[in-house]
Amino acid sequence: MVTLSPAAELVRRHDPDRFLTALFAPPERREALFVLYAFNNELARARAVASEPMLGLIRLQWWREVVEGTARRHEVATPLAAELHAGRLPRAALLAMIAGREAEADPSIPTLAAWLAYLDATAGALAEAAGFALAGPDAPAERLHALGVAYGVAGQLRNVAALARQGRCLLPEEVLAAHGTSIHAITAGRDEVPLRAAIAALAMEGQARLRAAGGRLPRAVLAAALPAVLARRDLRHPGQTSPRGLGDRLAVLAAAVLGRV
Repeated sequence: MVTLSPAAELVRRHDPDRFLTALFAPPERREALFVLYAFNNELARARAVASEPMLGLIRLQWWREVVEGTARRHEVATPLAAELHAGRLPRAALLAMIAGREAEADPSIPTLAAWLAYLDATAGALAEAAGFALAGPDAPAERLHALGVAYGVAGQLRNVAALARQGRCLLPEEVLAAHGTSIHAITAGRDEVPLRAAIAALAMEGQARLRAAGGRLPRAVLAAALPAVLARRDLRHPGQTSPRGLGDRLAVLAAAVLGRV
């Protein structure tokens, strides 16, 4: 049996999509991806586990200090510092990811432009950093960034119901209003038909990025792009929350063999 590092085990439990796709990375680069994805999970948890927004911001500041060089003993912070020191992860992208997560402390995301900026700084920057971890500055950053945003769009739409149960909604208010619903209605479990219309409109943003950035990619960075395969499947039926199945795994495998997303 293969023994996973603490970071890899954390990703396996909390981010199974990216755990699956990271397995297609070259073995010598795989751990850098696991550490990066574990770091992303810690940022996502900053607001989710906080009882109030300010506590989430404090957690994000803790991670900002780690990325900037403060030494801390922690199952993710310690290997993250090692990967940064070795030059295998891009410090600027990680800082952008932290800044992007600050939007989650706000009561709402007001506009489509603000929502896309949030996804640019989180899922987009994460995919870009993953490409750097695999191929350094030679990675096709813009294409990976766009594919990462597509996965971020799909993930946001998959998580609407789960966030609503927590009394939260991260969809842009202006798009919800344009389709006759609101954050309050969603968190109260009302207005399913208008919500489906808003989700369909937002899915088009992810689909546009898949069309622009999909296709064949250098094999060296393919593992960083493979989450977009799952995004493509999700965006065909946006908002559905069906568990991942064999079809999803086979789609990722086929994309890895063919070198196309």
